[in-house]
Amino acid sequence: MNGNDNYSRDQYAKLREDIERTRRQSGHQPNTRLGPPPISVAGVELYARENAKLHNTHQYELLNTKDSPPLIIRRGQTFYMAIRFKKPFNPTVDTVRLHFEFGPPPYLMQKGNLISLPLTNASLFTREKTMWDVRTHQHENSVITIDVQVAGGAPVGVWKMKILSYVTGNLSAPPEIYEIPQNVYILFNPWSKEDSVYLDKEDARKEYVLNDVGKIFVGTQKEPRGRRWIYGQFADSVLPGAMLMLNHSKLDYTGRASPILVSRAISKLVNSENDDKGIVVGNWSGMYDDGMAPWMWTGSAAIMDEYFKNGGEQSVKYGQCWVFAGVATTMCRTLGLPCRTVTNFVSAHDTDRSLTVDKYFDEKGEKIEGVSNDSIWNFHVWNDVWMTRPDLPPGYGGWQSIDSTPQETSANVFQMGPSSVEAVRRGQVGFDFDCPFVFAEVNADIIKWTRDENVEGGWRKAASDKYKIGQFMLTKKIGVDDDVGDTDAENIVAEYKDQEGTVEERMAVLNAARYGVAPSIRYAVYDMPTPEAEDVSFDLMEIDQIMIGQPFSVTVRVKNKNKTDTRTVGAVLSASTVYYTGVLARKVTRQRGNFTLKPNQSEVLSIKVTPDDYLDKLVDYAMMKIYAIATVEETKQTWAEEDDFTVSKPKIRLESPDNLRVGKEFQLVIRLTNPLNRHLTDCLFTIEGPGLSGPYRVKFRDIAPLENVVHYERLVPQRSGNRIILVNFSSRQLIEVLGSKHVNVV
Repeated sequence: MNGNDNYSRDQYAKLREDIERTRRQSGHQPNTRLGPPPISVAGVELYARENAKLHNTHQYELLNTKDSPPLIIRRGQTFYMAIRFKKPFNPTVDTVRLHFEFGPPPYLMQKGNLISLPLTNASLFTREKTMWDVRTHQHENSVITIDVQVAGGAPVGVWKMKILSYVTGNLSAPPEIYEIPQNVYILFNPWSKEDSVYLDKEDARKEYVLNDVGKIFVGTQKEPRGRRWIYGQFADSVLPGAMLMLNHSKLDYTGRASPILVSRAISKLVNSENDDKGIVVGNWSGMYDDGMAPWMWTGSAAIMDEYFKNGGEQSVKYGQCWVFAGVATTMCRTLGLPCRTVTNFVSAHDTDRSLTVDKYFDEKGEKIEGVSNDSIWNFHVWNDVWMTRPDLPPGYGGWQSIDSTPQETSANVFQMGPSSVEAVRRGQVGFDFDCPFVFAEVNADIIKWTRDENVEGGWRKAASDKYKIGQFMLTKKIGVDDDVGDTDAENIVAEYKDQEGTVEERMAVLNAARYGVAPSIRYAVYDMPTPEAEDVSFDLMEIDQIMIGQPFSVTVRVKNKNKTDTRTVGAVLSASTVYYTGVLARKVTRQRGNFTLKPNQSEVLSIKVTPDDYLDKLVDYAMMKIYAIATVEETKQTWAEEDDFTVSKPKIRLESPDNLRVGKEFQLVIRLTNPLNRHLTDCLFTIEGPGLSGPYRVKFRDIAPLENVVHYERLVPQRSGNRIILVNFSSRQLIEVLGSKHVNVV
């Protein structure tokens, strides 16, 4: 076992003590090691709770223990502490130094993992704000109060503090060492201009650092919906769990000081695909019996609690993109990195760096699978983190994209970012990190190729769509919360790309195409001639919304616009259930037909889909894809179109008093209507609310067809403030039915 593994195991034991101390609410006596120096330390007061208020860290539950809470502070800011000696302290005679140690030994000032500050009677800081420093705030005989200035670029993590007392005038003699037992957590500081994550707006800091409940948007571009997610970055196991995760990153002290490298490590370690003790196991199979189905999680705290209980040695099952993004947001915010969760609707997955999504069809217009691995996700969720980018030219700081979903490798492991959002908007995909992948996600062109042996290469460019990818991008709006609808959604697509079809947007595409794409591919994509004239029009009627249990139809309107000639059309209409990644799950129905259209004649093709056709074939998120393809025999014209929509579900209604009191029990009323003409079995409610209740599950009886049910729960608020209750219902026949409610606790 190497030194880093030994250090990681030792630190886990110490981190676990923080949590156990909080939970058992018992005292902890310092473990001192006494020796013979002329002045000895009798005790230390860190003023953990008072400093936490000054550092905007007072919400961390680790501070709730009655005795000896850890010190949780932010870099680029000062904190104060008191030292009580066993005799009066005389700075002209007594030689005392305050040590901060970081990471595994050896500790060396030259290495940067040791900070040694002399205690004097100086009442002013003498070093720049970017450096560590100490001053004496108050001196009363045996007790001194000091202010410590933490460097704005200090490594983020768990530090240990020691007080070293030396024999007067002899620094070479072994000192007496007083080791302060409490852990010192040093975090990023968006409130400090000395920190590279500085964010200058207070409402933004409250939203992107301090808000522990938010929304993650899912669904389709026609029917997006906000899903409540409890980030829980202040829960007792989350910050220690984040420290374990960073230990697995193997970042050294300089790496732990860089938000660029820390955020990249988060994108790598939130998922488990790299076999490096990542937090969450990805699963898109629909089989979750040996773990938790992704849609059953209500927040990150339960995931982090399970991860920490396993010592960070075993990943938690299971997650998908929005779970990865939710946990990544939690990791960033608990470490002090401003972070927002971003959903891209109609998101491209470019597998070959062509910056296009390529689809291939045979001569009859049937899609050929396996030629290209490119895909289009109905939605994909990632994160933006806020920081400067001194490694890039000026102007590319601000929001940076990271993605913890294991899609494609970067530097041979599954990680992504941080990629400058401004670089993506400008098509500057040559910058680190992974800008081409993000650019394609939001702005790739879709190219449809038809097999044609008469053209060079055997493929003819049949059609292209420059405007479908990246329909819009949603994140939660600053300071707005909507339990009923989604007025708290903010569309930030303009930050990622200029308006589709504008000169600026097309220039960004052409600019991006210059980087890392073979000239032949660029020529094929952008310079091929347009297809021949088309005289038959097709229009697939899009479906806006259906409630689960209701029928729907797949309908195509066809018209022969030729005024003199007849046209023979072959068409296929189909409907399938689909995973949100765009992968087809199960075929629901498919019909093929041939018909003749006279000049100027119109025709309507339609197939009806009943609830019995699709209910048993629905998969996660209840998404459907309808697909229509057609060919015209006389002109060889081909046409294909598809539409995705979500089968809607009813919402859970929650009732409780609007104003609650800490420590006083209240009744939560949960109302649910079964929308199906079927019995619901294996029913389960998941309930969570920060400051009200940790996540727990309640089994419920079977529910009859179309039945209205009421369930009662009793909760006791633990913390004051504006709180949110989230309830998730699932059964064997109906999953992911959600409800949330704001309450005020006084």
